[in-house]
Amino acid sequence: MVADTEAEVMNKLKAQDIQPSRIKKKTGGFKLPTFGSVSTKDLVIFTRQFATMIDAGLPLVQALDILGSAEPNKTFQKIIYQIKSDVEQGGTFAQALNRHPLVFDELYVNLVAAGEVGGILDSILDRLASYIEKSVKLARKVKGAFTYPMTILVIAILVVIVLLWKVIPTFQNMFSSMGNNALPKPTQMVIDMSESFQSNWYVYIGSLVGTFYAARTIYRNPRGRTLVDKTSLRLPLFGTLVKKTAVAKFTRTLGTLVAAGVPILDGLEIVAKTAGNKVIERAIMTVREKISEGRTLAEPLAEANVFPSMVVQMIGVGEATGAMDTMLNKIADFYEEEVDVAVDALTAMLEPIMMVVIGGIVGGLLIAMYLPIFAVGDNVGT
Repeated sequence: MVADTEAEVMNKLKAQDIQPSRIKKKTGGFKLPTFGSVSTKDLVIFTRQFATMIDAGLPLVQALDILGSAEPNKTFQKIIYQIKSDVEQGGTFAQALNRHPLVFDELYVNLVAAGEVGGILDSILDRLASYIEKSVKLARKVKGAFTYPMTILVIAILVVIVLLWKVIPTFQNMFSSMGNNALPKPTQMVIDMSESFQSNWYVYIGSLVGTFYAARTIYRNPRGRTLVDKTSLRLPLFGTLVKKTAVAKFTRTLGTLVAAGVPILDGLEIVAKTAGNKVIERAIMTVREKISEGRTLAEPLAEANVFPSMVVQMIGVGEATGAMDTMLNKIADFYEEEVDVAVDALTAMLEPIMMVVIGGIVGGLLIAMYLPIFAVGDNVGT
């Protein structure tokens, strides 16, 4: 039997009323690799269209067949047809989605499972599409806030490299032809830097590349990731933005799960895995453990000391009134607007700071090179 996994073989055999005692993978053979990826836009369009078809009363398999035939992304088309095949063989839609974790994450699968059990798959899919769109919008804003200073920093490094490599040697040749041996200290320092860069440019470039890879290695290490995430929450400019983003993501995800009927313990586990910050992930898992002991959500959240007290109080009100999902979504709406304001304020603050930094570096290098010329002009004037 041809299949990707042992679980798929098992499902196909069970659909044929066959109970295998053992399944063994055949060695050898050759399979062409698949290329391409499924974008968030593809996923949102699929979810929206699928929700519309289910709401219109189309059978699940027929809807998948229509969406698969109309899907322009060949990689996603193959996945949709595989999901259709799994459903035809008796598996649930959520089980079929779970076989493709790179496209459909745990949140998506759990919400679909809740929708299948409750008979509200169309509304769940609509809610999922809205959630994905809002999450992407939030991530894009935060990414934009961090991209600006990084772009300016890269430009500044490139400008300095060009000055040290091309511009300063021209001045150095000019000073040599003038016969001026006693150069000002700033000028001599810049010339020494230029000579060092030209002689050992591979060392400087290698250091930059090595620093990048070292930072990436540290971030991929669990301890390093925790240290970086903890530091990011305490940064003077970016820390507030990171906290507000974390609150918006936490409340939006948990609100969507609670509204779909996912149990709070399962919901918190999913939220922790998608938090994107190790410090917040550990805090949420600690909260989950305390809730499993019979406590409410608000109390351990307050003890975790990660989220603002206002958020904890509003969640407490939502618990007391039985409107947890509504309260969580209202908090998410509020903090998403706060992220907008924080990004705009951060960008407005960083723009002049970065301009001053770049201007200071470039201007300092050029002034150092013009000092001997000013000295010659003073001598000529006297």
